This record gives sequence, structure tokens and C-alpha cells, in this order.
Amino acid sequence: MTTLVRLCAERDIRVVSVWGNEIDRVGEAEALNALREHGITVSGYNRIVPFTPGYLEQARFELERAARFGADHVFLFTGGLAQGDRDLGMARRRVEDEMGHLLEIAKPLGMKLAIEPLHPMLTGDRTVVASVSHANDLCETLGPGIGIVIDVYHVWWDERLESEIHRAGSAGRLLGFHVNDWLLPTKHLLTDRGMMGDGIIDLAAIDRLMREAGFEGPVKVELFSRDWWERDPAEVLDVALSRCEQIFGGTQRAGTDTQS
Repeated sequence: MTTLVRLCAERDIRVVSVWGNEIDRVGEAEALNALREHGITVSGYNRIVPFTPGYLEQARFELERAARFGADHVFLFTGGLAQGDRDLGMARRRVEDEMGHLLEIAKPLGMKLAIEPLHPMLTGDRTVVASVSHANDLCETLGPGIGIVIDVYHVWWDERLESEIHRAGSAGRLLGFHVNDWLLPTKHLLTDRGMMGDGIIDLAAIDRLMREAGFEGPVKVELFSRDWWERDPAEVLDVALSRCEQIFGGTQRAGTDTQS
């Protein structure tokens, strides 16, 4: 984590998202010192652990640590169906209930919860929230303190994307914007994301949707890719910044993810 923070600072990237497991690798004190030393602020914090029995104690710890790092939102990772479970409707109702419990913890800390809809092929094991429309419905039910992060990799295919992004924007619930690309063929659903511009997603069009809907935050590069992970981090950042400038119109809007 500290290496990436330094590399970001050298390239005038001033906003990052952080992962709890990356903080654990170096220790909280060292991670905080690196961010402060380089003048970098934290946007999103990854993440609340899956909603399994007894998770609330760990969730409280993650929320409190996110507050110490100055994050403006914390990602929810709901988990998919429990082993042997086939009742998707019931699983979604349980997730809604658990989000309500988490809001009770998050609000006194001043933390916002972030729902990130994932690709429907991940419903079984990652999250039961697989569309922006479902995320919007959950936010409307649960009320203030919870919003949505748009990751192009997971939602680019959705025929309702334009209307649902505007729906989220009009309610002031767009918390983040993650970019990468969908490769053809995709070799692995989780770890074969493409660098922006190498795939088939109309990234500029989705960026316009986000801006038209009122989102003013950074473009956050989130590149889960075995290919790019094997390369020199400085090279990856330089390519990512170049692509952001080409596609989104300026490196000043770029941010990154400490696990990219």
C-alpha cells in the first residue's frame, strides 16, 4: 500500500480508495502516515465483510477504521446465497435487514454505506444485489446514509443504466465511479478486467451519464487483473493515467484503488 501511495503522489493523484487487508499488511499507523506524508485523502474504504452470522463485530471495527482514515463511504460486501440456500428472494430480504442494522452503526460515525451492484454472474457467491435498479430500491427503502457506487465492469450491459444512474443522481446518492474494461474473451470473471480502452465498454458515454446525473467525484481506476498485477506498478499507473486523459478528459479527475 505504501508503495502505491508514493507512486500516486509522484503523479499528482490525490485521492485513493483503501482496502482493509492492504492496511493490515503494513499496519494502520504506517498506512496513515504514508497518506498524510504525501497529502493523499481517502475516498472509499473496502469493506464490510459478508453478512454471515456474527459479522457485526467485525463490521463495526471496519466502520470505525474507515472513519479514522477519513473515508467518505464504506463498501458493503453482502455475500451471495448461503450454502444449500436457493431462496433468492429471502436472501435479498435478509440483506436489506442487515443493511438497516449497519446504518445504525454507521450514522453515529458519520460514515456512509455504499452499495456496489455486481454482475449477475456473481449473485451466487458475491452479492445478491446485481443491478443499479435494485440498489436504488434499497436506498429508497433504507433512507439517508446509504448510496451507490457505479463500477462499469458490472453494469455496462444494463439497458436501464441511463435511467437508473439519473435516478440515483437526482437523489444525491452517487458515491463513486469505478472504471476498467470488459475484454473479449474474458478469461476469468473476477481477475481478467481490462485496462480502460482495451475492451468493449463505452466508457466515455457512461462518464457523461455520471456527470449529467450530478456526480462530481474522481474517476477511480479499479483493475482486478492477473495480467496487470504482474507488471511494474509504475507502468500500470502511467498507462492508466494516459487512458484516463484520453477517455475522460484529464488526469486531474483520476483516483486509484490500493488493490488495483
